[in-house]
Amino acid sequence: MLDASTRSGGTATAPPPATAPAAAVAVPVGTAARLVRVLMSPWSRFSLLVALLAGAATAVLLFEPQRLLAHGWPPQLGGAAAALVFAVAYGLCTVAFVPRPLLNLAAGALFGSQLGLGAAVAGTVLGAGISFGLGRVLGQDALRPLLRGRLLKAADEQLSRHGFRSMLAVRLFPGVPFVAANYCAAVSRMGILPFLLATALGTIPNTAAYAVAGARASTPTSPAFLIAMACIAVPALVGAVLAWRKRHRLRGPVTGG
Repeated sequence: MLDASTRSGGTATAPPPATAPAAAVAVPVGTAARLVRVLMSPWSRFSLLVALLAGAATAVLLFEPQRLLAHGWPPQLGGAAAALVFAVAYGLCTVAFVPRPLLNLAAGALFGSQLGLGAAVAGTVLGAGISFGLGRVLGQDALRPLLRGRLLKAADEQLSRHGFRSMLAVRLFPGVPFVAANYCAAVSRMGILPFLLATALGTIPNTAAYAVAGARASTPTSPAFLIAMACIAVPALVGAVLAWRKRHRLRGPVTGG
């Protein structure tokens, strides 16, 4: 009868729509928003960065990956594929504070001068880029307000305005630790492309010297090995002299006043 009356123009009463219980749709929006703000705050992200770096350094101390790269390299890996794998491992090791000279020597010993140089430079750029990204995302907002000293402000201004040539000079002359330079650049307003390009170009001479030394380590009296060691020692000596002279210049106004 209901169907017939509906077809003939009658009206039928529709049941009221079901409503969800109020308790099911209640969401603590304020608590969730506050939690997100706390987790995304500058100092929370900086704490995460410190925890990551501490964990990486601890892993290096426990497992010593630099020894694996130098002495435990899988024999089935060879050629360009092995160099690519080595470059990735190299980059991760530099983020974890493994000294680059050890990795450069290992690259030369494993792959020879030319291929070892390519793998080491690629790993250097990869590691620098990872460190720069971590520092920029997790550390910049927390650390920039702390740049209050005269020297810190001068260094930040130099990297922010003249990033490429400043980083190129840092990479060419030893003295500034690799990881420290990465995070200083990340905290500044320097762009990542000038940073990576300056890193790639500036680390070639020193990396090449270590790669040649590693490749010729079995013949320490050969001219190639001696020249490579000289190329390592001379820039280090020049950097030490320049740092010493700069130290006296910085102390001059303080002692004179």
